[in-house]
Amino acid sequence: MDNRSDIWRGVDEIKPRFIDLSDRVWAMPEVCYTETRSAAEHLAELRHQGFRITENVADIPTALMGEAGEGGPIIAFLGEYDALPGLSQEASVAEPRPLQAGGHGHGCGHNLLGSAALLAATAVKDWLAANKLPGRVRYFGCPAEEGGAAKAFMVRSGCFEDADIALTWHPSSFWEVVVTPSLANTRADFIFTGRTSHAAASPHLGRSALDAVELMNVGVNYMREHMPSDARIHYAVLDTGGIAPNVVQAHARVRYSIRASDLPGMYELVERVHKVAQGAALMTETKMEMRIISAVSNLLPNTPLEQALHGIMEELGPPHFDEHDKDFAEKIRATLTEKDIASVYRSIGMDPTERPLADFLVPLDAKRNRRSARPTSAM
Repeated sequence: MDNRSDIWRGVDEIKPRFIDLSDRVWAMPEVCYTETRSAAEHLAELRHQGFRITENVADIPTALMGEAGEGGPIIAFLGEYDALPGLSQEASVAEPRPLQAGGHGHGCGHNLLGSAALLAATAVKDWLAANKLPGRVRYFGCPAEEGGAAKAFMVRSGCFEDADIALTWHPSSFWEVVVTPSLANTRADFIFTGRTSHAAASPHLGRSALDAVELMNVGVNYMREHMPSDARIHYAVLDTGGIAPNVVQAHARVRYSIRASDLPGMYELVERVHKVAQGAALMTETKMEMRIISAVSNLLPNTPLEQALHGIMEELGPPHFDEHDKDFAEKIRATLTEKDIASVYRSIGMDPTERPLADFLVPLDAKRNRRSARPTSAM
């Protein structure tokens, strides 16, 4: 007998606790490997739900795992709870209204990602127990998705070696199984060291690290014409060497994010960017150090699992939105341009509609036009 409907009833019964968890994590935004309070909230809920707890997973203080059940297949759910810098925002407000100028915020929805993944793990755990079925359910709290690549370190430590399936999700504009490829990416710092000097009295004695950063950026910009069209390179200057223009800057640092469709392509781009940095150091007679911060592989498709997930989503039907949801969505939509909205619909091969919310399931074979920046579908 197919009694999967019991799972959905179980979800409805327990979901208020996980909505509260999501709201608490929203209110305590913490970034990349500093998610101490957010991780503690997930640990507390795991204990409340009767999971066996493992902390400090892969020697990462904010990574955790909860397990329940015995024997059978191992079903893993991956959750996240890290925020983004500079996105502080008052809840339930459609326009930008930071609670703290320059503060952190959950603009990418990882407060939802972790709580809903834990809800799913709990519902499956309860269903297996109620039906006396073998199977182990694991919830992995994965920190530092935004720029820290914690999952890569967790994979390296063997966290998922015996898992039969690992599922994750991500808040998005549409109800869909994401089947578009992700991009492999590396984040690396390029640190330049020069020689300080008075910029007016003895400029010839100075060797500017800031000049090296600027020359590197110019060189990488010239690369963009000569790399694959689906690759991406971004940068942020982390250290300009000071605020006095009359002092030659002896130190400067720039962080690059280098993305490509697969690992070989990414490795090639990383090496080319490295050569540009070496050239900038040669031109300015400075020293350069390249320091890898994080890296992740591109996501590989799992067609049978994607088809199975899509079938379940067809059975469930699209999300239900009440009038309050639609009113709030209309307010957010009013802050967007027509081009913003068209770009989102273009990603699934559709023309824009007047719907305030996507109350439909995107076909699995839709003519998608995008590459995801991160792995977001089943693994």
